[in-house]
Amino acid sequence: MGWGTELWDQYDVLDKHTQSGLDLVERYVKFVKERTEIEQNYAKQLRNLTKKYTPKRGSKEEQECRFANQQAFVEILNEMNDYAGQREVIAETMMLSICLELTKYLQDLKQERKTCLSEAKKAQQTLESSCKHLDNTKKRFEREWREAEKANQNAEKADQDTNATKADVEKARMQAHARTHTAEECRNDYAAELQKYNKEQNQFYFTDIPQIFSKLQEVEEQRVRKLAEGYVSFADTEKRVMPIIGKCLEGITKAGNHSYSHAENDSVLLIEQHKSGFERPGDVEFEDYSHGINRASSESSLGTLKGKPADLLSKNKAKLWPFSKKKMFTPEKSSHAVSEDFAHLPPEQRRKKLQQKMDEISKELQKEVDQSQALEKMKDVYEKNPQMGDAGSLEPQISQTAHNVERLQGEMHKYESWLIEAGGRAEIRHGFSNNNSHNTSSPGSTRSHEEKTDSPQAIYEFDDDFEDEEAFAPIGQCTALYNFEGSSEGTIPMREGEVFAVVEEDKGDGWTRVQNSSGDEGYIPTSYVRISPRM
Repeated sequence: MGWGTELWDQYDVLDKHTQSGLDLVERYVKFVKERTEIEQNYAKQLRNLTKKYTPKRGSKEEQECRFANQQAFVEILNEMNDYAGQREVIAETMMLSICLELTKYLQDLKQERKTCLSEAKKAQQTLESSCKHLDNTKKRFEREWREAEKANQNAEKADQDTNATKADVEKARMQAHARTHTAEECRNDYAAELQKYNKEQNQFYFTDIPQIFSKLQEVEEQRVRKLAEGYVSFADTEKRVMPIIGKCLEGITKAGNHSYSHAENDSVLLIEQHKSGFERPGDVEFEDYSHGINRASSESSLGTLKGKPADLLSKNKAKLWPFSKKKMFTPEKSSHAVSEDFAHLPPEQRRKKLQQKMDEISKELQKEVDQSQALEKMKDVYEKNPQMGDAGSLEPQISQTAHNVERLQGEMHKYESWLIEAGGRAEIRHGFSNNNSHNTSSPGSTRSHEEKTDSPQAIYEFDDDFEDEEAFAPIGQCTALYNFEGSSEGTIPMREGEVFAVVEEDKGDGWTRVQNSSGDEGYIPTSYVRISPRM
């Protein structure tokens, strides 16, 4: 069943129906646009909300983010910010895939509908014009036939009239014959026009209109399918981001569970951050004022404080400072100047600061030791191969490096003594042994100035031992690009294309320590090989 065969006479109905379909497409496009505006505003409000509650850099809230529950809240804010981004994706996708696409399709749809209706109207007008011409031909035939009949009647009367002359009778017959001939021509014209009209009418009702209305039906059905795709896309757009939104929500749940499981860790972290290390105050001694105050006794005791008993009692109460509103040791608000030995801090916090400082010095000292080793190796190579460089040019750098090592060792000893004074024990981290720091004299040491070494050789020996322990742990591979004789001490020969295991990377001296397939180790020029990291 189609519009062309079943609704051939319902032009106005089809016109109204297809116009209603266009209006529906426009309404849906407006609906989606308003939905995208809601999503964009929602995303904007979410972003503003997360920005409002996100700790600002350097603020008190950011400092508190060391705790798991604070970190969890920051994670929730980050996830909500990502969630807002997905709402923006929904709005953008709907605008592109629904609004813009349907708007463009709507323009083409209007044009096709207009073309179909115009063709139907044009065919209708052509048929009406043909019908009007047929009606005129018919009326002319009717008029001429009546005139012909009248002329024939007049001819018969003249023929029967005895008073009429022969000329009058002949004239009447000729007029009747002419009228009859004209009526016959009009009759033929009418018959031809009627045949033509019937053909055009048959063409209009059985060919033209069915084709036009069928095409209009196809356009309308295509509009329905296109709009249905828009309906589905409305849901699919949000379905596509649901997995990401689900991950955001999972992230929020994970942050909450993490905070829940780290409640005790937060308590421990608070202890580590603010533990003072002071001993708890002992019992307050009883002061008997009934026998009076012995003014002559113990100038070194609290009894030397002159004043009323109430004043002395209030001073004893001051010993309960941990429970007062103003704490004695608050690093941020301490009125004492910050000293290098961190003596202004409570014992526990002081030990942590000193240990942290020693770790930093140890790391810096290890860098200087590595640099010194590299320079010594380069100097040795230059001395044995003068063509590769001047060994004397390295002396200023070697001297400066040795001076830096000595300076850092001195600082290490200084902080060690402060740490021992604070009741702690030195723990050197970052792979540098504390034993090396005793190669030079430290505060309180009985070693003489002559015994203090000016060269970091002891450190080199230690580091060489450390390297020997790690010699069998390759950190990568390298392939020789050129031939190298390796005639000097400490080097190893290589041939183009030979593969080595990298034992120690280049530390800035231009040499890399490698091991060949036979197990021999030595140094080769870094620029002669292509190094690939270990997978």
